[in-house]
Amino acid sequence: FQQPVPTATYLMTVQIGLDPALNPLSASELDDLIGQRAAVDLSAGSLVTAESMTDEVLPSEGQSIVGVSLTSAMMPSEPIYAGDLVRIVSTPGEAGEIREGTTPVTIEATVVGVRGVAETGETLVDVTVDKSEAADLASRAATRKVALVLDSRER
Repeated sequence: FQQPVPTATYLMTVQIGLDPALNPLSASELDDLIGQRAAVDLSAGSLVTAESMTDEVLPSEGQSIVGVSLTSAMMPSEPIYAGDLVRIVSTPGEAGEIREGTTPVTIEATVVGVRGVAETGETLVDVTVDKSEAADLASRAATRKVALVLDSRER
């Protein structure tokens, strides 16, 4: 979804009924989309709105995207959406021991994508983190001993 629209041949114009709830781009704006990127997942046949396109690149300068695969037990049952502020928290080892006086390592992140993996039943959550924390998070995520905490959606 972050590939730029290379040419207008990837897009088509259609006639739709006018609905005040929709804010689609007009056919005259088609050329303005060249070089822009999808800000949301767009499947074939999707209606393109101004909000669904961006000129921003992910990850931005100084940021990295890390994929974290989680079982349902390691994340809230509340749906997770792109833009959510989360913390990835290291969980205890196999023995379940937490040393007294220690706090779990937590890494603050922003969700950029979520998808279920049918084969495993797990959820893959892509998050952006500060570049300096990416290797640590990737290493912890690879152990599968992390949990996701959803922070407030109030802004």
